[in-house]
Amino acid sequence: MVEVHIVDDHRMVADSLSKLINETEIARVTDVYHDLATCRDGLAKGLPDILLLDIGLPDGDGIDFCAEIKKQYPELKIIMLTSYKEFSIAKRALHNGALGYILKNAESEEMLLGIEAVSKGEVFLCDEIDILLKEKARDDVIWLSDRENEILRYVADGYTTKEIADLIFRDSETVKFFRKNLLIKLNARNVAELIKKAYEMKLIW
Repeated sequence: MVEVHIVDDHRMVADSLSKLINETEIARVTDVYHDLATCRDGLAKGLPDILLLDIGLPDGDGIDFCAEIKKQYPELKIIMLTSYKEFSIAKRALHNGALGYILKNAESEEMLLGIEAVSKGEVFLCDEIDILLKEKARDDVIWLSDRENEILRYVADGYTTKEIADLIFRDSETVKFFRKNLLIKLNARNVAELIKKAYEMKLIW
């Protein structure tokens, strides 16, 4: 059976996933972590076949963590498990070494198909993300989600990360994640260049 570890700070999500996976004859969950620090410690003691990795975690960005552990454990297969539907986020996850990208609202059958495919070394995208990547794959198109547009406007207006987090009722780590993603998407080295390019591209006015 395929051995799976789960990293998700929402305990109910992790418990539900564990129950779903353990009731099949495909795989079994042998460890669950709720932050990146305990995951690092757990992986140092032994690797699973697949790591189901959330993106928004309390102590860091799951996509950056994906790149980090792929360098340390290149044989580890990673599926990003997330609620983020943004094109650039999915693209960055795959670039950083993830073999799978599955939304948390995906059907249970799709989750199990993903585990089977990735365990064989195949790339697996849930249907919604597969369609999105095909639609937005042109490199000359800059596409921002509604949330990215909102945060970009606040950044351009001079709001701090904490102030933006309060305005959109999210935590600072989430805002940092989106700010970093905006820098990557617009190929900007810093916030000043980000704002300059955003005005030039008419993303804000």
